Amino acid sequence: MIELLLGLAAVAIWFSLENRWWHPTLPYRHPRVLMYHMVSPHRPGAKFNKLRVPPERFEEQIKYLSESGWHFAHVSELANPLPEKTVVITFDDGYQDNLIHADKVLAQYGAKATLYLVVERFDRDWSTAKKAHHDSGELMREPKLTDAEVAAMLASGRWELGAHTLTHANLPTLNSDHRRREITQAKRILEAQFQVEVASFAYPFGIYGDQDVSLAQEAGFRFAVTTMEGIDDLSHADPFELKRVKISGKERLWQFALRLRTGRRK
Repeated sequence: MIELLLGLAAVAIWFSLENRWWHPTLPYRHPRVLMYHMVSPHRPGAKFNKLRVPPERFEEQIKYLSESGWHFAHVSELANPLPEKTVVITFDDGYQDNLIHADKVLAQYGAKATLYLVVERFDRDWSTAKKAHHDSGELMREPKLTDAEVAAMLASGRWELGAHTLTHANLPTLNSDHRRREITQAKRILEAQFQVEVASFAYPFGIYGDQDVSLAQEAGFRFAVTTMEGIDDLSHADPFELKRVKISGKERLWQFALRLRTGRRK
């Protein structure tokens, strides 16, 4: 009996530390900016399954948001007064499943999203730019959106375009000229290609420094998002260092709802 109680206590402690359910609910006047990458089934043995939210789970999440009274907005709309319970969905990189699986769910529930697109996204294993041993080629082989598919997504009105550098570069490893090219040319090329304003930028890997913030401002972006976990009070937050709520492909709906409350996993 004592062993059973100790076991249950250990499970309860693990559960609490894993989910930090006791964190206070942040005011709903602060928009929640969610970070996704892929909407696709998990692959056995794959390294990046946390980035893959299964399609049925993504639909469950968007349905929950819709039925719970959340208002959907693009990142560019953060410049405007927004209603309480506003959620901003973002997708990084430009994976083809964003169209195949995510778009139809957004359409079904009247939702929308901001796509942070890598310009030179084909045949590029950018995961090695962060960790050299991540050289399996898994992300390189993942199908990417074509320019025609991106144009169709933008034409729907559900999607807004943001920039994610030319090559998904690890910015602090580059010299100043190379950093400037990665950031400013990404905005210029995407705007010319798709004939839309590209108002916001996402730092690849969430790795950046003061110089990169300055370059994003210099390039003419109005916002930049990070991978720092949390929910910002926009009346005080730096618009070029916005936090996001990371959505993992391994979480259940109750964990998703918890992230909306607190903005944090840990």
